[in-house]
Amino acid sequence: MSNRVPGRIPVVGVMGSGSARHADLAGPLGRALARMGVHLLTGGGAGVMESVSRGFIAVPDREGLVIGILPAGDARPDRTDADPGTPPGYPNPWVELAIRTHLDARGDDGSGIRSRNHINILSSDVVIALPGSSGTASEVELAIRYGRPVILLGDTARAEHLSVPVPSTESVDEAVEFVRHTLQMVSG
Repeated sequence: MSNRVPGRIPVVGVMGSGSARHADLAGPLGRALARMGVHLLTGGGAGVMESVSRGFIAVPDREGLVIGILPAGDARPDRTDADPGTPPGYPNPWVELAIRTHLDARGDDGSGIRSRNHINILSSDVVIALPGSSGTASEVELAIRYGRPVILLGDTARAEHLSVPVPSTESVDEAVEFVRHTLQMVSG
């Protein structure tokens, strides 16, 4: 993990389901992170990504932005244009800075070389993973691989299946405290 540069706003990556919103966790988490003065980074889609982004943006006078790292859309070889665009639903309406990629792999291929999940994790100073499916699981494994601090929020039983122990909680407040403590350790 890189040392925090003075004046640089930290980036907190929130990963989770692209279909289930988990609004009881994601909304309050987004608001709490916005009040911390960080940037929020997601995959820019629906579900948890949209719910946490909406919560984040609801905080007036926040310092950070909602950043979405977007997958490529249709990468069929018969396309005639160079830009594959993005899949339907990307970016969600709350993304303020959309970073478009050429990377089209998602879900079961979330840790493959054609997945934007590497960018999601490597661009985050700390990662919070809400419940999700194979794509979210790959992001947690990438956080472990790349040495990014990560905490699981909700569905803490997921921690039993990881390659190394990872902190987990059912509490948004505890997840936010993990982020706060981690960022203090990096900057201090």
